[in-house]
Amino acid sequence: MTVLDSGVAAADDATGLAERIRTQTDAAHRQTEQSRFIGDLLAGKLTSAGHAALLGQTYLVYLALEEAGRAHASDPIASPFLGDELLRTEALEADLEFLLGASWRDEVTALPATTRYVDRLNEVAFDWPAGFVAHHYIRYMGDLSGGQIIRRMLERAYGYTTDGLRFYIFDQIEKPKLYKDAYRGKLDAAPLSADEQQRLIDEVNLAYQLNGDLFADLEAEIESYLVS
Repeated sequence: MTVLDSGVAAADDATGLAERIRTQTDAAHRQTEQSRFIGDLLAGKLTSAGHAALLGQTYLVYLALEEAGRAHASDPIASPFLGDELLRTEALEADLEFLLGASWRDEVTALPATTRYVDRLNEVAFDWPAGFVAHHYIRYMGDLSGGQIIRRMLERAYGYTTDGLRFYIFDQIEKPKLYKDAYRGKLDAAPLSADEQQRLIDEVNLAYQLNGDLFADLEAEIESYLVS
């Protein structure tokens, strides 16, 4: 993309926004992946209650994010990224009922880091479309990428097939790679100034930190989830 007279801009060079997000947030992304809680879960070292704990906190995040998405249904920046095929709250509800039973809502309480995460979503995702896109990107692109690896590892570790894994299953997206490529194209085409693009990238870095903090809170309780 090139700089336009209107003030809508890409990077100073030919690098698109999607690639700039990837490179400028890589360190934060890698740091988030170092979670012991996630590592032990995927290795089958935690009970199903540990898996449910992760999904419960994730559910609270998606409630806020998807509510914000509904507020952007006609926004020119955010609306191109919206689609029912991505929505995760119903899948999370089904997984939590499978893992915890019909009264699962009574067992889902926000950890301090989750509260901070949701507070940030409430602060920026409703009134700042590019901020919403930043959080949308980290969640759904992660679900369609690393989330599929997690799905396969959970299948092996816990014997799940569909129940317990619905969060990671995107029935309406036949070819995730093509979907992700199209999503990156939308990022590159988003009508954002250079300053707004950088703010979006900074928000993605913050979103990774918020996710890492959530994992750290879960790790603080890991002894209660270890397989004896």
